[in-house]
Amino acid sequence: MDVTLLGTGAPAGLPRPHCPCAACASALGPDARTATALLVDGALLLDLTPGAALAAARAGRSLTGVTQVLLSHPHDGPALEVPAGLPQPGRVPDGRELALLTGHRVRAVALDAPGTGYAVTAADGTRLLYLPPGGAPAGVEEGAAETYDMVLLDVVGRPDALARLRAVGSVGPTTDVIAVHLDHDVPPGPELHRRLAAAGARAVPDGTTLTVGAYEDVPDVPRRTLVLGGARSGKSAEAERRLESFPGVVYVATGGTRGGDTEWAARVAAHRERRPGSWRTVETCDLVPLLAEDGPPLLIDCLSLWLTDAMDAVGAWDDAEWAGGGEKALKERVTALTEAVRATRRTVVAVSNEVGSGIVPATASGRRYRDELGRLNAAFAAECEQVLLVVAGQALALRG
Repeated sequence: MDVTLLGTGAPAGLPRPHCPCAACASALGPDARTATALLVDGALLLDLTPGAALAAARAGRSLTGVTQVLLSHPHDGPALEVPAGLPQPGRVPDGRELALLTGHRVRAVALDAPGTGYAVTAADGTRLLYLPPGGAPAGVEEGAAETYDMVLLDVVGRPDALARLRAVGSVGPTTDVIAVHLDHDVPPGPELHRRLAAAGARAVPDGTTLTVGAYEDVPDVPRRTLVLGGARSGKSAEAERRLESFPGVVYVATGGTRGGDTEWAARVAAHRERRPGSWRTVETCDLVPLLAEDGPPLLIDCLSLWLTDAMDAVGAWDDAEWAGGGEKALKERVTALTEAVRATRRTVVAVSNEVGSGIVPATASGRRYRDELGRLNAAFAAECEQVLLVVAGQALALRG
């Protein structure tokens, strides 16, 4: 089954008309996108958009063989003009299946938002799933879902939709996940591709023809990632974003509750509001057992607070205790942690502060903490496939 993406953008396109934002200003050439529409084997058109016939011609395709046009979501504005020779667009009721003369079977998938998703099975048995902008499957049960060869959905706007599909097995390790309905939420170009790769997805230019079942382009999601950054750099938001499209994430909070500290409580509340409701929170600094267990992805936030707890435990703030065995005990704890990271089978994203580039602390204990955090970050990074430095909300890849 071949799929030609006549467009890959949001309903308003990219750049949006008359939008002055930086993303729209830089959406030029291959990064410019018209509204998403799919031409399947030249016979099935999913979503009719303005200029569909011209878009097909630019892609080296024709709409003359189209026998069915299906709409996936409500279209704002005036009614679209149907090009001559095309059948009138329609929509399949949720849960119903449509059999085409071409041998394709199309099943309507119920969503949690206005619109309809379409699961298409070709005569050769290959399967794709197409979801409209802002939509995620509703009521899919684990074990009852089929695994698709290709999924096309709003990865940026609804990462939880991809998480749901992964949770029930509809998206597997070899599923080709294509991001469509792309808007100006993420700067186009390298930043978009970086974020999608972290979710195991990719984007292609308008006019691209893909063969369903060809898996060589599926991004390899890093299994261990360290995200570094200064205060309020956006490092935690970056780490959380990397796991939004994965189910059952365990958020490991190493800072505790700090009863009576209203500022800390406000910070914790802000973090919780950002996280998907399906994530589970564990408050602990005992990371080694978690890393040794099998299970869903871990998001550890953060290593700098873990180090504070470890230094408290070994008496690192007292010079005599530090010299009398505290330094050695801390090295043993760091070694145990990094060895656990090396051996873990779980997906891990860890956050840590980068404090070595600022003002030299005025106290000996402050300098000790700065030095030990630098050593911990370096040791942890050595065990990670990807290391990022976040500055002013922008993630710079140091490795991977």
